[in-house]
Amino acid sequence: MKPLNLILGSSGKTGSRIVKKLIQNQIPVRLGSRTQSPSFDWEMPETWDEVIRGVDHIYISYQPDLAIPQSIQHIQKLIELAKKNKVKRLVLLSGRGEPEAIACEKLVEQSGLEYTILSSSWFSQNFSEGMFLNQILERKIIFPKVNTREPFVDLEDLTDLAVAALTNDQHINKRYELTGPSLYKFEESFGMIAKEIEETIIFEEIPLKDYIFMLSEFGLPKDTIWLIQYLFENVLDGRNESVSNDFELAMGRKPNQFIDYVKRTAKTGVWNIHTP
Repeated sequence: MKPLNLILGSSGKTGSRIVKKLIQNQIPVRLGSRTQSPSFDWEMPETWDEVIRGVDHIYISYQPDLAIPQSIQHIQKLIELAKKNKVKRLVLLSGRGEPEAIACEKLVEQSGLEYTILSSSWFSQNFSEGMFLNQILERKIIFPKVNTREPFVDLEDLTDLAVAALTNDQHINKRYELTGPSLYKFEESFGMIAKEIEETIIFEEIPLKDYIFMLSEFGLPKDTIWLIQYLFENVLDGRNESVSNDFELAMGRKPNQFIDYVKRTAKTGVWNIHTP
């Protein structure tokens, strides 16, 4: 009998891709999200036991991000319930260079369960499914002044490795630092998208404090603003300005270039301006 895989965050960027790939390979899946029945909600630990019961492997995508302080307590609680329910393996999606994420990684590594850690750089898909999409559609980017470069990782690569970690034993007790093969400044990345869609996208840099004020004026929730400020102040300070070959070592092929993602995504029309 094939192991049953619980995907926490099954409707998110990574989780939805993993679910699709597991189903395509006829691998048993249980969906873990607030919209499922039974429901899984990170803020309601009383919902967790019923969802975990009977599963063999768990993919953990923590919402909104492992950077928030309560993540450590939640991951510890999840590990306790996993052990109680005789879960065999944990695959944790982690944030590269985030102190709280590293603390959560250590909890998983010391759990006594089989584990794989996927410590990821920023997703390429943030440009098409996340925080940057609306500004691209407006053709004007207002961005904090950031001098560092980021090795954006394609989620098709990351989720291929996550599926492999869930379904075979090659990646047991491994920690992978996942990046794309090249470093890019954010302005350069937006420029690559503009060139591919043959549009002009204005790029304007402002001080971080002004950017945060702008987000509050837009009415973003305080928790979201705090997380964005944390990421710009702590994760984009140069600590992650390097590439890793862990993906190639794990999967036997090179990760996708950012331009590969741009060309593939442009064909979907997601960056097109749709007029009535």
